Amino acid sequence: MRPHAMASNPTAGDVTPAVLAIGCPDFPNILIDTLRRQAGVGHCMVFALTRAGEASCLLDAGNIPTGSDLGAAYAGQFHESDPNRDALFEGEGSARPIMLPSFAPRMYGARYRKIFFNDSDIVDKCATAIWTGDTCFYVNFYRITAQGRFADAERARLQAIAPAISASVARHFQQAATATSDQSLAALFAMRAPLSALTPREQEVCRRILLGFSSEAISQALGISLHSTLTYRKRAYERLGISAQNELFSIVLGLLAGPGRLN
Repeated sequence: MRPHAMASNPTAGDVTPAVLAIGCPDFPNILIDTLRRQAGVGHCMVFALTRAGEASCLLDAGNIPTGSDLGAAYAGQFHESDPNRDALFEGEGSARPIMLPSFAPRMYGARYRKIFFNDSDIVDKCATAIWTGDTCFYVNFYRITAQGRFADAERARLQAIAPAISASVARHFQQAATATSDQSLAALFAMRAPLSALTPREQEVCRRILLGFSSEAISQALGISLHSTLTYRKRAYERLGISAQNELFSIVLGLLAGPGRLN
């Protein structure tokens, strides 16, 4: 059996675990487990895009070891050369989920294809997106060489569950953003471990990451270079024992939901 293959008779369209996990720190793990059972998804990444040109990686979960690096690279510059970008922004203003065209390597430029597919061992992807206000939540599903490409049945299943999945993702991160206003974040970082162990500048960078700022926007807001922003982020992640933005969200959500949470 192929790794993470779809179960022979999964309950069709059952994404209840992911829906029930909205707002929970373990949402990324529950989401990828649900996607594996339903359609044999190997890896899932979620990006937030805005018309103003900002991009951030909100979630990176699954079987691609370099997923966090890919997320940072895409949010940093490659989102501008994504061939799906036009389709994503044509759907702005609609609350209905968008299903992106089937994956074809020829859609992508040579450098993009090398970094995001060849070097990362990705052989197939499906994607959906949904707009909420001025933010597009772009949800990507991947398969690696050991799994092979999505079967027709798996691709059909993804299309069937895409509306519920994209809505759940959007709701989860909206809820996280509502719970983590800048004022609440400042108090959380000042008072609660492990966030309080970060240096003041590391805290400022992490707070803006949580508020959806891109690395470039953080640099501009703090009046520092992009290199400095990336260095502070790296140091903060090392102190926290994490490697990706979704893990930072999980820490904050866990603190907000746990004993002694801030009101």
